Amino acid sequence: MASLPQSGFSSLAGKRLLLGVSAGIAAYKSALIVRLLKQAGCEVRVVMTDGAQAFITPLTLQALSGEPVRTSLLDPEAEAGMGHIELARWADAIVIAPATADLIARLVHGMADDLLTTLCLASEAPRLIAPAMNQAMWRHTATQRNVAQLAADGWQLIGPAAGDQACGDVGPGRMSEPEEIIEAIRRHFAPPPIAPQDAPHVVITAGPTREALDPVRYLSNHSSGKMGYALATEAARQGARVTLISGPVSLPTPAGVERIEVETALQMHAAALRLAPEATVFIGCAAVADYRAENAAEHKLKKSDDRDTLTLTLVKNPDIIADVAALPIEQRPFVVGFAAETQDVERYAQDKLARKGLDMIVANDVSQQGLGFGSDDNAALLLWRTPLGNEQLSAPPQPKTQLAALIFQQTLAQLSLISSGA
Repeated sequence: MASLPQSGFSSLAGKRLLLGVSAGIAAYKSALIVRLLKQAGCEVRVVMTDGAQAFITPLTLQALSGEPVRTSLLDPEAEAGMGHIELARWADAIVIAPATADLIARLVHGMADDLLTTLCLASEAPRLIAPAMNQAMWRHTATQRNVAQLAADGWQLIGPAAGDQACGDVGPGRMSEPEEIIEAIRRHFAPPPIAPQDAPHVVITAGPTREALDPVRYLSNHSSGKMGYALATEAARQGARVTLISGPVSLPTPAGVERIEVETALQMHAAALRLAPEATVFIGCAAVADYRAENAAEHKLKKSDDRDTLTLTLVKNPDIIADVAALPIEQRPFVVGFAAETQDVERYAQDKLARKGLDMIVANDVSQQGLGFGSDDNAALLLWRTPLGNEQLSAPPQPKTQLAALIFQQTLAQLSLISSGA
C-alpha cells in the first residue's frame, strides 16, 4: 500500500469550534451552521449576545450542538470556575456568524462588555467573522474602516454576499450562506497543498454495471453513481490523485479526476485489479451486478406466441471488492466497501465486513424513500475494524456530498492510525 503523506487530507473532524451569534435576522442560519459543523465531526459550543436571542432561541442551538448555550458573562455557575477563560482556551477557532455592524465596532475597539466580546479578547485562537447587515450600513465609511481594522488585527472575513435583504434593499451585506461559511472554515484548517508527486492514489468504483442479454437488453440496477462521484470529488478536492472506474452514468467527470469508463462487471474487475496494487485507498462504491448471462444472444431475443416463459442461465460475476481485499499485503490498499440493503442493515454489513476481509464498510438502507439509489441524499452506517473489535458510526440523512466528506474523514482517520502503528 502506498504511504499516506503526513500533510494529507484536510478535515474538520475533532475540531473545537466556538460559534458566536449576534443580533441579526441572519441568526436563523446559525442553526444550519451548527448542524453542518456537527456533521463534519466538530465539537461546537455556541455563545449568543442578548440581541441574538430575539431572533433565535438558545434552546434551538443547544439541541443542535448538544451543548449548553452560553448567553451571559456574569453567569454565577459558569464563572465559579472562570468559565469564560476556560471556554476561550477550549476553542480551536472562533467563528462569528452573523456579525452585526455594532459587534464589529465593539471588537475593533477591544470592548469586553458581554461574553462574546470578552471571549474574543481572551482567546488566542484563530478568528473568522461573517458580517451581516443592511447594504447602507455595510457601505458606511465607519463600517468599512472597522472591517479593514479587523482584517489587520488577524480576523478572517467571510463575505458578505450581495442580493435581496430582509429590509427590502438590494446590495452587499447579506451573510454568506452556511455552506460557504463551512467551506471557509474547512479551508482555514486545510494543510498546505500536496505536491502532485506525493499525492496519495485513491481508486473508486461507481455506478451500475450492465450485463448484456442480447444486443438491446441487459441486466442492471438503479444506481445513479452520485455517491461514488461525490467521493471522487471530495478526494480530488483534498489533494488526492483520483481514478474513477465508472459504470454507465449520466454524470460529468469531477474536476481533477481520471475517469475510466466500463460497462460490465468483468471490465470493472479487470480495471480494479490493475489499479488497486498501486493505490493507497480503494473504495468499492459501484453497484456491481452479481450475475451475468452465461451466453448473451447474438441477435435480439424474440417473443414467441406459443411460449409464456423465457429461461435464462446466469453465472456469478467475480467479487471485485473481495478480490482487492485478498491482494498480497504489499499490494493491498485500504479497502472500503459499500452494502446496499433493504433489511437488517447492521447484521448484513457486519457479515460482509468480516466475510470479505474489508477494512471499512458503508451500509445504507435503500428501501427508505428519498435516500440511496438515484437520490441526492443518503444515510449510512459506517463500520470499521480495530484491534479491539469493530466500531461504528451512524450518519443521519444528508446530502451525498456531505456524507462523502464524512466517509473520507473516517477512512483517513483509520489510515492515520495504521501509519502510526496504533
